[in-house]
Amino acid sequence: MKIVWEERGSGRPLLLIQGLGYARWSWEPIVRGLAERYRVVFFDNRGIGESDKPDGPYTARDMADDALQVLDEAGIERAHVLGASLGGMIAQELAVAAPERVDKLVLCCTTPGGEATVPMPPVTVQLFAEAASLSPEVALRRFVENALAPGAPGRLVEELYRRRLANPPDPVGWPAQAAAGMGFAGVNGAIAAPTLLLTGTEDNVVDPRNSDVLAERIPAARVERLPGAGHLFFWEQPDAVVRIVTEFLQ
Repeated sequence: MKIVWEERGSGRPLLLIQGLGYARWSWEPIVRGLAERYRVVFFDNRGIGESDKPDGPYTARDMADDALQVLDEAGIERAHVLGASLGGMIAQELAVAAPERVDKLVLCCTTPGGEATVPMPPVTVQLFAEAASLSPEVALRRFVENALAPGAPGRLVEELYRRRLANPPDPVGWPAQAAAGMGFAGVNGAIAAPTLLLTGTEDNVVDPRNSDVLAERIPAARVERLPGAGHLFFWEQPDAVVRIVTEFLQ
């Protein structure tokens, strides 16, 4: 499997794992700040960007193995791991499958999987139902708007929309990644790594209460809420994210 990755900065390694439909470019708002203290490694998941796009469906465990491959190729024995949305599910699998490779864990806007998951907010369920009847460009804009908090600045909507148009989802990779998220039933084992759970209070994609469910399942985990932030809070409040993550990892 060819997984394309890059790195910035120096210091303790920090691996970033992105979610459904977003390639490594989408970490830009926080990479510079994190790279001031850490060796930040980030990559395109299978199914997107410059990485291979095999036929699906994928599983979160498959994609966790890809993350381990990146660590191996980078020569990293142990790293902090931060995963967002589907990336948070992948990060959970990684923390259970290879606990010796994970130092501290940051789970952003993600779910515990299975029956414990608080269902997707109705506004997003409705958007998925309507998307097939919309033109691709209109549907894409609606999904960008929905991933941000209500009333997000127009310039931010336009920037993300432009970037998504320039990096369209792969017709094979997108549904295969989506299957990994839909099929995630939770990890088969305990997460031992010290864990921070980050969520935006206005997340319309993953109900923020999922972070509380995860906190009950992970010993000594704690939840940090970003007031007024949506699902893509690392684009909306990058300085706050860098500060909170850095304080936790230190």
